[in-house]
Amino acid sequence: MDANPADSTGPVHVPFGHVVANEKWHGSQLAREMQGKIKLVFEDGLTGVDFYLSSRSCILYITEADLVAGNGYRKRLVRVRNSSHLQGIVVVEKTQMSEQYFPAIQKFTVLDLGMVLLPVANQTEASCLIVQLVQEQTREPSKNPFLRKKRAVLSEPFLLRTVQQIPGVGKVKASLLLQKFPSIQQLSNASIQELEPVVGQAVAQQIHAFFTQSK
Repeated sequence: MDANPADSTGPVHVPFGHVVANEKWHGSQLAREMQGKIKLVFEDGLTGVDFYLSSRSCILYITEADLVAGNGYRKRLVRVRNSSHLQGIVVVEKTQMSEQYFPAIQKFTVLDLGMVLLPVANQTEASCLIVQLVQEQTREPSKNPFLRKKRAVLSEPFLLRTVQQIPGVGKVKASLLLQKFPSIQQLSNASIQELEPVVGQAVAQQIHAFFTQSK
C-alpha cells in the first residue's frame, strides 16, 4: 500500500504571481534562471510535485537522469493525475541521452494518463517555459491553454514535429500552439491576431505566411 494517498499532493497555498518550488531545486540552474523573473518560494515536503503554479496546478519535472533511471517517475505522475484538486503539467528533458526513453514517457503521460507533456532541451528552456506559464496564469487564469483542458491534446507526436518545421517555431512554441490549436487545420486557419498572444507578433506573421503560401 502506498504510504501517500492520492490527495497528499496538496492543497498548497501559492501567493499570486509566485511559484512554490520543491526544496530539492534550491540552488539549481533551473531555480537560478527563474529568479528575478518570477518570485520563487521553496518548501519542504511537497509530495512528488516540483513546482506549484497555483493551488490547483503544478509541474512535474522529469530530468534526463529520471528518464534514464527507469519508470520510477510513473508513481509521481499517477498520484497527481488521481488527485481531485490538482492539474499537472509534465515537463520532460528530451536530450540526446534521454531521447530513446522519450516515446515511452510520452505514451504513458499523454495517452494513458491524459496529461499535458512538454519537452524541453535543458533547464534554461524549462525556466522560460515555467515563467511563461506563470505569466499566462496571472494574466487570465481561465484562458491559460495549459490549464483549461483536462485531457491533453498532444497525442500526435508527428503534429509537434510538423509544427516545428514552420520558420521561427521551436519545441516550446510548437507545444504552446498545439495547446491552443489542436489540429493543423485549426492552426492554418488562425489569424495573426489569434496567433499573436501565443507566440508574439513576428512569429505569428511567419506562421500565417507559411500557411497562406502553402494553400
